Amino acid sequence: MDFEKENSAGYLVNHMARLFAKELQHHIAPLGIVVGQFPVLLELWLKDGVTQKDLLARIDVEQATLANTLNRMERDGLIKRTKNPADARAQLIWLTEKAAALRNSAYESAQNVNSQALQVLTEPERAQFMDYMRRVISGIRTS
Repeated sequence: MDFEKENSAGYLVNHMARLFAKELQHHIAPLGIVVGQFPVLLELWLKDGVTQKDLLARIDVEQATLANTLNRMERDGLIKRTKNPADARAQLIWLTEKAAALRNSAYESAQNVNSQALQVLTEPERAQFMDYMRRVISGIRTS
């Protein structure tokens, strides 16, 4: 069996994700954040005061990767951790004022990257493309 990367959904999605990440990093670097922190920030901007376990369930990364990312974010003054009153073994993760203040600029950066990347598609194609991606993600999560 021959493998052609140009016809591999996994290869193409990974390649596209790397290009998105590279472009996003270019846009958010002036904000003092890196692309690896972005998924955590997106979740915490929606709801902070969550456990590391909660974040793991939402962003689909390895536990060690998330732990390292959170350590860096704490070092950089983006998050703080407090004891969980409901579970002494767990900590709650909170945004700092610094991180909260970055939200609108970071959202704008992400929106600009998305708009730029998807400009080659018509509006109906964009909607369909987004739907296809959501369906594939859902299918992978349930398999």
